[in-house]
Amino acid sequence: MPWIDALRDTARTGLHLDRTLTNPKRAARGALAVALVLFPTLALGGPRLATSAAMGAFIAGTATFQRSFRPRPSLAVAAGIGLGISTFTGYLSVSVPGLFPVVLAAWALLAGLAWSVGPTGGVVAATTVSVMLVVVQLPVSVPTALGHALLCALGGVVQAAVITLWPIDSWRAQRDALADAYRSLADYARQLREDPTTPVDPAALITARSASELTPWQDRHRPPELRGLRGLAESMRPALTALADPRGGAPESGAERARVCELLAAAAETLDALALAIRTGEPLDLPRAATALVSQQHGVPPLPGPARAAARQVAALLGRAVDTLDHGAHDGHDTVAAPTSVAGGALLRPSLFGMVPLVLRAVRRQLDPGSPVLRHAVRLATVVTVAHLVAELAGLHRAYWAPLTAAMVIRPDFGQTFSRGVARLAGTAVGVAVSTVLVELLHPGPWWSAALAVLCIGGAYLTNRTGYALMTACVSAYVVLLLGLQGGRPLTIAGERIGLTLLGGAVALLIFAFFPSWASARLADRLADWITASGRYCATVLTVFGDPPAHSRQEVRAALLDARAARAELVQAVERAEAEPVRDVLCHALPANQLEKARAAVGLVARTGLLLEAHLPAPDARPVPGAERFAAALVDATAVAATAVAAGHPVDFSRLREAQRAWEEELRAAATPDTGAPDHLDHHDRLDLLCAASRLLAQAVGDLERAMHRGKTAPRPRAAAATGALEPARAGAAGGEAPSGGESRTHPG
Repeated sequence: MPWIDALRDTARTGLHLDRTLTNPKRAARGALAVALVLFPTLALGGPRLATSAAMGAFIAGTATFQRSFRPRPSLAVAAGIGLGISTFTGYLSVSVPGLFPVVLAAWALLAGLAWSVGPTGGVVAATTVSVMLVVVQLPVSVPTALGHALLCALGGVVQAAVITLWPIDSWRAQRDALADAYRSLADYARQLREDPTTPVDPAALITARSASELTPWQDRHRPPELRGLRGLAESMRPALTALADPRGGAPESGAERARVCELLAAAAETLDALALAIRTGEPLDLPRAATALVSQQHGVPPLPGPARAAARQVAALLGRAVDTLDHGAHDGHDTVAAPTSVAGGALLRPSLFGMVPLVLRAVRRQLDPGSPVLRHAVRLATVVTVAHLVAELAGLHRAYWAPLTAAMVIRPDFGQTFSRGVARLAGTAVGVAVSTVLVELLHPGPWWSAALAVLCIGGAYLTNRTGYALMTACVSAYVVLLLGLQGGRPLTIAGERIGLTLLGGAVALLIFAFFPSWASARLADRLADWITASGRYCATVLTVFGDPPAHSRQEVRAALLDARAARAELVQAVERAEAEPVRDVLCHALPANQLEKARAAVGLVARTGLLLEAHLPAPDARPVPGAERFAAALVDATAVAATAVAAGHPVDFSRLREAQRAWEEELRAAATPDTGAPDHLDHHDRLDLLCAASRLLAQAVGDLERAMHRGKTAPRPRAAAATGALEPARAGAAGGEAPSGGESRTHPG
């Protein structure tokens, strides 16, 4: 979009306010912790020490409101330690002429690299830059600098202690994440009744997996009903897909389709009931249809082989989920094994100090010239240093306000940076103006100023989810009142702060404009990563069919997680690119329509793997001839295609189509009826399903070829023209063509 439109949209986003408030008790708890630090320090040590202590308590409290599933006390302690180190480092350097800008730049660079461990780490690290800029303005000797640093760290300790002694909404984030996963599956089941090839959005499942990563302490204390249910939800996803999709199950119409719709409706009601019980902690209340479904897992009415097996699997998984929630039982492992687990089957989350080597490795991986995180770190260091030097060289009083604003505005992408810039400018102007008027009218003494500051910080915590502009107004008023303990002329100070805020925001936005990180430029690379990961996921599923004893579900799970992560990165890049004013300029090799068609094609590859994952054979099942050989060909072909996409070249899957036709002939020749276990496909049905899946893959790669063709039209591969609904291979005929025109019908979930 044009620059003016992009700036207008980001400004609207920054000034937008939601009607969502933080839990008032949590906001009051955070403000109480600040008060417990501020007032005693003010009484015993005076305004200067009180300022350092209160800033530490405020920032540590802010860390506990970030979206993270780590224990809140550990977040507060980690933030307090970082604040203490930054404060002490700043105090030591400010006493040496010319050294502080160098230390500030180095610290800002490290804070930018903290984004390599996630948004929470990046945001908290940026706040330590702000605290370094504020507290070093209070002149002290080097010996007492350590005292200021310890007081900043004490603020984090007090926040952690208050959270521990006054627990509010314990395990709420984990409950909500798991309940959202079940609710998303319920919505998916309902959507499958209308469109049997609709995708499932994996965002809720990704969040639920992140929430299930627990520290050893959390694993010992988590509620019993949170054990084991996530693995069941992960297994329900492919089972629901296989049950509904006519290309691998019941036909698109008729009595069998009506029965599938009834089962999906009952499954949706069951999943809704499970989600409600998980979220509230109340006893499970199953509707009548749901009770009938989970009680008849061994009496599912006749359906075609794949659909019958999927229906039994859905009923069995829902029954296990009901039993787990009803009895709080946990058998020691999730249905899908975790890559790293501790006693009780939880995914392992390292302790606070155990994160140190992981953080160092993550930062080391980003020390690459092409890394967006390193680019952001360099930009953050440049922005903060330039704003500091400009304000200092201009001889402005309280020059720290300019680099402070720049540090809080700059973010890794265009949309967040410019929206936060507008919100920061507006919020700071309002907060400074309101607090200055209060000071002029009331003339509060130190104690009343401290009380008003605590009230403002409570408002900042309360509006943390409302909008950045409103929260910034509360924070700005808090800082004004806190620094007002030092005395001064309020009106003069207010004008200076507003002017310096404008200066810092302008520096941040201008430097980002001249030294940007455009997500648009990385779209082709993100698409290439998803092509590679999706091909590897589908191939991993096929290798299990080719040699069941030698391959495990764990391999499939690991490949699925890689494909899911690659898709999430692509989706995030697309969302960021949509807000950028340069997409058409930077993405001439990958226009928006090409990207959407390519995403639809790659989604069809991954959905094929999902359909097959629902019918993975038991370890003692008969191997499927040629499956491993075709899987290797699929991995090679998608890797070559990904390289071509990243380079902006057309892709060619002619060799893979030859391998697909040869494998399909091999499968038909090997088809001999046998009798399988009642809950699994027999060998003949399994061969039929694989034949149909191979044709679906041929259609997907043909769609990808046409999507990436650089001309106006692309030749239609012969094999792709013959692909259609997944009918049994022994019928020897292809059905109607499967949908491929849009991403919404082909994403794997």
